[in-house]
Amino acid sequence: MLSMKWQFVLAFLIVAPFCFLYSQEETPMPIARVEGISFDGRVDEPDWDAIPPLPMVQYEPIAGAQPTEVTEIRLAYDDTFLYVSIRAFDKDSSGIRATSLYRDRIAGSDHLEILLDTYNDNQSGYIFTTTPAGIRNDLEIANDAQGLALGSGSLFNRDFNTFWEAESTLTQKGWFAEMRIPFSSLRFQDVDGQVIMGIIVQRKIARKNERLVFPAVPPITNWAFLRPSLAKKIVFTGIRATKKIYVSPYLLLSQERINTLDETGTAYQKNTDTDFNVGGEVKYSISNNLTADFTINTDFAQAEADDQLVNLSRFSLFFPEKRQFFQERASVFDFRNGGLSRLFFSRRIGLTESGEQVPIYGGVRLIGRMNTWDLGVLNMQTQSLDSIPTENFGVLRVRKRVFNQNSYIGGMFTSRLDGDGNSNLAYGLDGIVQVSGDDFLTVQWSQTFDNRQTADESTDFKNGRLAVEMNRRRRRGFGYTLGTILSGPNYNPGVGFVDRSDFKFGTAALSQTWLRQTGPFIWHKIEPFGNGYWSNRGGDLLSSEYGMEWSFTRRNQDRGGLLIKQVHENLQDEFPLPDAVAIPLGRYDFFRAETTYRIAVDRTLRTGATLETGTFYDGWLHSLSLSPSWYVSKHLQLNLEYVYNYGEFKDRDELLNFHIARLRIGTALNRKLSTNALLQYSGAQDLFSLNVRFRYNWREGQDLWIVFNSGFNTDRQGFSPVLPAVENQSVLLKYIHTFIFSHPFLLAFSHMRIKKTIR
Repeated sequence: MLSMKWQFVLAFLIVAPFCFLYSQEETPMPIARVEGISFDGRVDEPDWDAIPPLPMVQYEPIAGAQPTEVTEIRLAYDDTFLYVSIRAFDKDSSGIRATSLYRDRIAGSDHLEILLDTYNDNQSGYIFTTTPAGIRNDLEIANDAQGLALGSGSLFNRDFNTFWEAESTLTQKGWFAEMRIPFSSLRFQDVDGQVIMGIIVQRKIARKNERLVFPAVPPITNWAFLRPSLAKKIVFTGIRATKKIYVSPYLLLSQERINTLDETGTAYQKNTDTDFNVGGEVKYSISNNLTADFTINTDFAQAEADDQLVNLSRFSLFFPEKRQFFQERASVFDFRNGGLSRLFFSRRIGLTESGEQVPIYGGVRLIGRMNTWDLGVLNMQTQSLDSIPTENFGVLRVRKRVFNQNSYIGGMFTSRLDGDGNSNLAYGLDGIVQVSGDDFLTVQWSQTFDNRQTADESTDFKNGRLAVEMNRRRRRGFGYTLGTILSGPNYNPGVGFVDRSDFKFGTAALSQTWLRQTGPFIWHKIEPFGNGYWSNRGGDLLSSEYGMEWSFTRRNQDRGGLLIKQVHENLQDEFPLPDAVAIPLGRYDFFRAETTYRIAVDRTLRTGATLETGTFYDGWLHSLSLSPSWYVSKHLQLNLEYVYNYGEFKDRDELLNFHIARLRIGTALNRKLSTNALLQYSGAQDLFSLNVRFRYNWREGQDLWIVFNSGFNTDRQGFSPVLPAVENQSVLLKYIHTFIFSHPFLLAFSHMRIKKTIR
């Protein structure tokens, strides 16, 4: 009898050829070539006047309606840059909003935004945004901006940054802006001297909650205005990205103070360590669509600190990647296989489970596309640290578009080898197939091999994981999600993340969504759902949820919902919680209810609130979350996140009672000089932490960082010996300078064509 693995492969090969989608061909819109653009944000050159503006319509609040303000957006290009301009006229110029001077902070601001599907693959893309203050925001999109129930996680890589420019001016007539995006910052393919991309452009009028778009994208799904598959096709003629080398060395001076127990174990002593480091990165554009990144003595000291979280579930917490080296086209390495689990998780490289940094000797990353193939290669080598030996991490990812513009199949191989001779190897096969219209089939299989496991532990399905899902990506009318996951007990990808293992899982959700042109709601949805986890051994039900959710978006862009669910948990072991509370093993059935309301993100003063209550195992648990934000001015923003948990377990006379608070303070003197502070308090850990990052960015790629980190114990007396007031403390100064080279060799190489294609 065929093993589970080969049954899956055979089934996929049988089903795949019958999956197809009609492709609506459209003639790409040509973009005007220009020569005389003076990049100053004024949009007053004759070349701009000669280009017809794009026809804009409302996306919200009334889809398809005419704009309430005159809006002229134009596109142009030359040999080096793509240009985007806006004349955003406004009858009330005093109402124009620019809430921040800090990069990547556009919430609450009027803005101009362009989505570029540079590979014309209907799946991925870049977004570039600017505001009346000339602030830049850039991010990447994956998976056509659509979420999958079995592969939850952000589909917008907000930590991505690249080289481009924006300038703006503000007058009594409105605001005006220009973007200049180098083709060397984009990745694309040319065919017979032509490059076809997809675009969606938009203007946001914040005070009116009005979003204007081109083309006339209908609000058929969440984030429809950011879906590459709905973009208008445009064509460029005779462009080639200039082949450049970006060399970014850094100098780092740091001092760290750590408190450790003395030899007697009766008191803490201070240890101060001062360090000086030199390292850097090199980015080399091998071709229009292939980029190599090299890093030596890699350091991520200026990355933002992780949020303090408290785990009220039985499974591992997930922290997103924030280190810049892993950001560009990170979606190529995306291989999610159910829940938060994924075959590759870059935080496994250079970070321990507790978030402590492990020194990295260096590494290389190669990402690109050749015709319908995506390629990603990564190799990193870490140093030894205390009891952790030196390790090598390797990843190979290939993916090919098949059947239609929105489908692909792919594979991944990962390796983790350490200096003690231990090895962990894994491979995976995956595919997303657009069966028809908005219906998608997702299949993922992965298997791991670890030399520390016995032969019996690494056979058949014990070290494998299979995830299958069928869903409808549409926010109109009837929708559904059907899925299953099968995970073996020994599945453990050494360079991945696993939230839970050794189970069978099934999920089903049906929905009905109503879109309204008039009335208080833009849309609202009813969705009954249910899911369950069963043991591989004996088939016992481990946990399940079923219930109903109602969600909505109001005409003023406020959002909210109501969720009620019945939960079953079968605890095989005692389940520890904060405040010395522990849930005994056993079977539990309890009822939870949650209501959420969030004021529109474009308000200068807004908040969100979530209240969850109900029985919780053998007690009660009430949780309140608040997230007020205040854009005081473009120089100061305050964002607070507050969570209060109160639980009672009367039969055991135990009480859960703690607060979590995060305050983000953003200040900016101008677009070059800014400071961000993150203050966090965790009542569950009795810890207060402070992360302050000062940045002077006088030119793109030239940064001076001063970063201060400190942790403070707020409950010291309950321990013996008494805890120190300061847990850990560090201060660092880091200078990064990027040199950009266009060598004659590179210019000559840019005219070469790769004749060989992958078949």
